[in-house]
Amino acid sequence: MAETQRMTIYGRHPPCASGTRLEERRARRLALRLERNRKTDKPDDFICYESSDDEAETVSEGKQFLRTSFNFVDYVRARETNTKEVRKINQEYGFRHILTHDLFKEYSVSLNNMNKVFCSQWLSDRQVVFGTKCNKLMVYDVATQKLDQIPSLHGRQINSGGGAVPEQQCGIHSVQINPSRTLLSTGARNSNEIAIYRLPTLDPVCVGEGGHRDWIFDMCWLDDEFLVSGSRDTKMALWRIDNDLAEAPDKADVPTHRLIQPVCVKECRSAQKVRALVFNRTYKEIAAITLNNFIHIWSAETFRQKISRKLPVCQENVCLAVQDDGVYAVGCRSYTLLLDARTVQPIKRIPSRYSGCGIRSVSFQGSVLTIGTGLGMMFFYDVKAQKYLESSINSNRTVVLKASKGYVFPDEEYIDGFQNVKYTPAIYTHCYDGSGTRLFTAGGPLPVNLYGNYAGLWQ
Repeated sequence: MAETQRMTIYGRHPPCASGTRLEERRARRLALRLERNRKTDKPDDFICYESSDDEAETVSEGKQFLRTSFNFVDYVRARETNTKEVRKINQEYGFRHILTHDLFKEYSVSLNNMNKVFCSQWLSDRQVVFGTKCNKLMVYDVATQKLDQIPSLHGRQINSGGGAVPEQQCGIHSVQINPSRTLLSTGARNSNEIAIYRLPTLDPVCVGEGGHRDWIFDMCWLDDEFLVSGSRDTKMALWRIDNDLAEAPDKADVPTHRLIQPVCVKECRSAQKVRALVFNRTYKEIAAITLNNFIHIWSAETFRQKISRKLPVCQENVCLAVQDDGVYAVGCRSYTLLLDARTVQPIKRIPSRYSGCGIRSVSFQGSVLTIGTGLGMMFFYDVKAQKYLESSINSNRTVVLKASKGYVFPDEEYIDGFQNVKYTPAIYTHCYDGSGTRLFTAGGPLPVNLYGNYAGLWQ
């Protein structure tokens, strides 16, 4: 989990420099080498050889190993004192250990009569912001378990011709935080406009209007100033929130916000309803998926469309995620598709544990892909090992988190038609906190005409 190279201050050797450690290490290496050299009836097709198999351990390597402590307490103490000791930590160890040892426990979050949570983000180590289908922007305090509603922002109520603009309150589908965590972007009162809030106070900054004619489904920040939005009208808009606009004004009795126009609006060619967006920092490109089963690649530097590729037999592709190394994950009805960002070619099709469950949310936490389904279950796929994460307690089963029911408004027609079917909420959104040891999951009923909600905190 942690590795710290200790520096001697008093004496010649640090406390971790015990000769028995070298003997145990040599014994493990010898056993591993004998296991590799063991002849088998069916040899492997691919064999990897390490340099340590042929060369004996040098004196300098042995001394460095003796100076290295794998104790997490030593790592914390070195970090607290800010010494010059070389130290590193495996960021994935904590949440992997919690998942594989079945330590996550769900704490239900009561949302009263809200309707379907579509998006969420951690604001800090104790606050989660999320948007609902009933156009509410809420902040949940995990310490006090209190909910606060943030007032929605709206643009002008009349268009350029002087006529009234009909409101399109169809839900908040996206909340995103810029890299420096100073601005929050989300949907405005009208679902075809964007709203920008200042962090951490959540004071209103501006409303972006004139970019879209239909609902905005997703957004992504390119840096601290530029934001891209995608809509059902098949257009993508580029917005700029400069420093003058983002700076906090003098104290005022009533918070005010400005109105901005997009820098550029472009049609996403070969597209039908832009559904999800991500920014790939490794390749400086924007990826978008549309409901006609295409993935589109845009240049983030020139804001021009470069590639459109038809996805192989994908249905209901509604979610998209990108790994730091540049791998895309697209959630479909029956499986999750991994794409190579360099060629946009499929490299792996991850079948769902249950056929037709519908993948509703995906995200990467290091090399682990978290998958939220329409059946109220969360799965975890290890991209490096190419398999679902297995439990350390019971090796015969994979790691699964099953959500509670949440709240469902009684519907006579629905109950009459599906009274023999066990209800489970769809996981429309999930997000990890900064440490990766707490997971917020939320959603609601999968049928469009059914009213209800679900939210849970796993820790």
